[in-house]
Amino acid sequence: MKLYHYLLAFTLVVFTSCKKETTSKEHTTQKTETSTVQKDHKGQAAVKAGKGEDANILQVAMSLPDFKTLVTAVQAAGVEDALVNAGPLTVFAPVNGAFDKLPAGTVETLLKPENKTKLAFILTNHVAPSNYPIKQLKKEAKKGRKLYMASGKYLTVEYKDGKIYVDGAPILKSVKVSNGWIHVIDQVLVPSDKK
Repeated sequence: MKLYHYLLAFTLVVFTSCKKETTSKEHTTQKTETSTVQKDHKGQAAVKAGKGEDANILQVAMSLPDFKTLVTAVQAAGVEDALVNAGPLTVFAPVNGAFDKLPAGTVETLLKPENKTKLAFILTNHVAPSNYPIKQLKKEAKKGRKLYMASGKYLTVEYKDGKIYVDGAPILKSVKVSNGWIHVIDQVLVPSDKK
């Protein structure tokens, strides 16, 4: 009978030890998996378009070399998620050459971490929280309306010589995307205090 009690006690000790070790390993694995997910999470901007889905504003900009400087600025300002929300949004997207037209050293200065807020303000001055295809922009121009931008400022829209101009910048090309429109321009629309 004593032998039976010893065997039973030994079995319980071994079983309990194994169970604790397994639980401990599972807990460690769960912690590791959770931290990996948190480390890799980058907000809405990290979500890829599914097969057959249209790309959003940020995905299109990232896929074209003409917008390399714009994408760098968007990432430095931390406004990626704003360009991938459901919208509709209209972005007046400056090409690389538009940034080259700014005074020497401007882009480098704006990309510094201490200027993140100022850069975000300039970039949101290129985003209208509304749906503005070319047809609608022509209507707005004919009515003499200004466009409200995400920066809180307004842009003047004009239709002349068969072209649409936004704050003096001609729209070179327009692209329909999943969350709105991209209108390509060759100037950076720096907000002034007067608008």
